[in-house]
Amino acid sequence: MSSILTADALFTVAGQAATAGWFMLVFLPRRIKPLFWIPQYLIPFGLGLLYSGLMLAHFFTSDGGFGSLAEVRALFENEHILLAGWVHYLAFDLFIGSWIAQQADKIGMPRLIQAVLLIGTFMFGPLGLVLFLSIRSLFLKSTGNVKYV
Repeated sequence: MSSILTADALFTVAGQAATAGWFMLVFLPRRIKPLFWIPQYLIPFGLGLLYSGLMLAHFFTSDGGFGSLAEVRALFENEHILLAGWVHYLAFDLFIGSWIAQQADKIGMPRLIQAVLLIGTFMFGPLGLVLFLSIRSLFLKSTGNVKYV
């Protein structure tokens, strides 16, 4: 009997959960706090649990480590560790995307600009964060609202 929880199946579920969270951030109203908590906390928490389980189950029996690029390469040859790495990206990028959305709402940034920044963060993680921080600075200067947010 084969397990339904294969690495490929977990990859699919994690990707679908993250995509649902990004959809909620971009398209749904954020003034409904319990609805916003789903992409802000619930999905990243679930992904964090999956990451933790994968790492605890496979890290100590895998080759490689974090001491050099060669060790990281060897570590990611294990498909479960590779999956954990991907889930790590999904969880942290969504959490940062939620923070971006929250901060953008606080300063009154238009949702269309937010959507571009959130999609950029979804696709390219740190690049989206860098763009948000840069645009936020320009936005605050242009509105005269230079207080720290």
